[in-house]
Parts: sequence; structure tokens; C-alpha cells
Amino acid sequence: MKDIIIMSKKELKRLPIIHRVMEKRLTQVKAAEMLDLSDRQIRRLISKIEAGGDPAIVHKNRGKQSPFKFPKEFEDKIIGIIEKRYYDFGPVFAAEKLLECEKIKVSKEKLRQLMIIHGINYPRRKKKGVIHKWRERKHRRGEMIQMDGSDHDWLEDRGPRLVLMGYIDDASGEVFGRFYDYEGTFPAMDSFKQYIALYGLPLSFYVDRHSAYKTTRQPNLDEDLKGEFAKTQFSRLLNELDVKVIFAHSPQAKGRIERLFETLQDRLVKELRLAGITTLKQANIFLENYLPKYNARFAVKPLRKTNLHRPIPKHLKLKELFCIKEYRTIGNGFTFYWKNRIFLIKNPSITMKKQRVCVMEQFDGKITLKLKDKSLSFVEVTRKDIQDIAKDQKAAHRLIKKTATHSSPPKNHPWRNFQYSKRSLVNA
Repeated sequence: MKDIIIMSKKELKRLPIIHRVMEKRLTQVKAAEMLDLSDRQIRRLISKIEAGGDPAIVHKNRGKQSPFKFPKEFEDKIIGIIEKRYYDFGPVFAAEKLLECEKIKVSKEKLRQLMIIHGINYPRRKKKGVIHKWRERKHRRGEMIQMDGSDHDWLEDRGPRLVLMGYIDDASGEVFGRFYDYEGTFPAMDSFKQYIALYGLPLSFYVDRHSAYKTTRQPNLDEDLKGEFAKTQFSRLLNELDVKVIFAHSPQAKGRIERLFETLQDRLVKELRLAGITTLKQANIFLENYLPKYNARFAVKPLRKTNLHRPIPKHLKLKELFCIKEYRTIGNGFTFYWKNRIFLIKNPSITMKKQRVCVMEQFDGKITLKLKDKSLSFVEVTRKDIQDIAKDQKAAHRLIKKTATHSSPPKNHPWRNFQYSKRSLVNA
């Protein structure tokens, strides 16, 4: 019994037209136009039919096994690894990890087909309803850096919930990041300090309106006198470092950092799982090795070669910049208040009263005090200590007043008998 040959729709469409050419009812050129083929290909098809009949136009590989097909044992091995370690990975990421960790080279499309055949579901991106027009990238590295914090279950159930303070260069897409317990002033300052130590000072900084970056309070006295808007501690830091701050009005405006977090919440979470990371410290150590690989894989070449990152000026005292800095007025008792705490200045002078001093608190809790670039020493006291000091001062004043003796001059003292007249003054 002869094998049944099944023709495709394309081959069934070609067959009657080729027969009309063979019967001289249609020219080869016209048939080529109708089938969107060359007239040479038409002549080849005619030769095949004349030699082997109508089945000769069927492709010779029809019904044969592909020479590129994986052996069943090899496919079972790949699927076993996927189900055990990469069960929630997409085909692209899973193919990368198979090559990197298992030394198994398989294309993403072949892996996708295997995952579909074996019923392995993987997360798929949802189609976006509204498409926003993309803003053109900046042309030079360091021209604008986008920064934001991503609060996510990065360690899944193995450790605490963390916040990734992420940075992305708008021109090149290079990424920098650090993990912290929360998003606030200290994480923003600390991550920025490490960023500039690695890359230098950027020209501008693009952030959202989080309370750590943008405040709604009214300007204080110093800001009002300078004609400035109210600043947060982080905005004040960027201003002192001559870095322009740009505030985004919507999540779509900072889409590059948002898309970065979308990618990292898929890839980085799985990488942390494979590495067995369970603590904040381990996660930051892991980032130091992971981010250079990520940048080599996903960063792009900027339109211009110029790098606008600036080196940190040597005269800057970073310790006095990366801190909580505010101004306080010295009271009559040479005291000043800071966060509901009272401090007494040591070795004061009368000229210090009512002076504005700069209070700087480091993130380890250490406080320093400066008056016109001169450091002052002080000690923390309580209200009871101040009351005791006031009592001691009053007691000392009363004692001095009591012990003081006022002797009257004797009756024969010269000044008692002194007399003068206007005439004597004139003659003198």
C-alpha cells in the first residue's frame, strides 16, 4: 500500500496553475506573477511534475524527522531542570541560566516550545492599555540620572522585606543600586554617596515627589531670606553639590526607572533565590557582582562619548554634607534645642547669645556644632539640670550681695569739707 501524501494549501494552490502552463494555456511569466515566484522556479516545478507526477512538488522533508530535533532523553533532562530550579522563569531568562549554570545551550524559542508541550506555565507580560510616547534618551552619560526606591519582597519568604534604591543613567541605561530597610533620607543619602564615589557627580537628578525628596512645608527663615523654596535634607545636599534636581509629575515621566524595577522584580528576585540570599548584607554583596553583569547585558551605547560626571572636589567635606543639617538659635543660658533634646555650650562667651549655629547630625547619631565655621563643644543636659544651674546662680548672687560691705567715709574725710564756687572755677 502506497503512503498517503498530504499536500499543503500552498502546494494545492500551485498545482492547477502549473498544469495550465504545461497545457500551454498559460505562459510561465504570467504563472510566476500569479504565484509570486520567478519564472525559473516555475520551470523547476514543471520538471519535477514531468519526472515524478503531482506528488513530486511536495517538499522532500515532509514527514521526516528534523536533524535538529533533540533526543527524548535530552528533552526530559532539560524539562527536569526547568521544573526543579527554573519553574517560574520565562523562556529567555531560563535559556540564559541553562547556559550559564548548567552548560546547556538551547534557543529561547525551542525552550518555549518545550515548556508549552510539557504544560509549564510562566509569567507573561500583560498588554498595556495606554501607550505613552517615549521621551528621547539624553545624549551623554551623567547628563541625567533617574533614581527611585522599590519596596518589594526581594527575598521572598527567606528574609525581611527590603527596598532597592535604584539608579539608572538616562543615556546609557547603566544601573546602580543598594538594598535598605526603608525608603527615606538616610537610604537616599547613603546610596548617593556610594554612587558618586563610583561614577562622580552627575549633572542632574530625576526623582519623584516622595517626602524624602520633595517637601510641602513652607520655607524657613534662612530659605526665605535667600529667596529659595523649602527643601528636604536630600534636596539641600544636591543643591550644595551643585546637582540640579528635577521632580517628576507622574510615574510615566520616569518610565525608564519604572521599567528597570519591572525587569529586576522578575530577574533579580530569581537570582537572589538561586544564590540563597537571606539577609540585607548578603543582598548588597550580591549586587556588587550582579550589576556589572547586568550592565554588560542590557546597557546601551550613548549617542555621544562625552561623560558629564564630574569628580568630587577635594575641598568638600563630605561628612558635613551627608548629614542632617539645620540651624538653631543660642538662648540666654547658652543652650539650644535639637529634636526635643537640650544642649549646653561649654566655654561660652557673651557674644554667642542669640547667634545662629549650624547643627549637624550624622546617621550614627553623632552631633557636631559650628558657629561661623568654628566648632563648638557642648554637653547634653535636662530641664532639671537647667533649673539646678539657675538656682545655683541665684544663690551665688544672693551670697555675693550679702557678703559685700559698703563702708561710709569718716566725718573728717576731705571730700565732706570740699567747697567750690563759680568764681573759683572761672578764675581757675
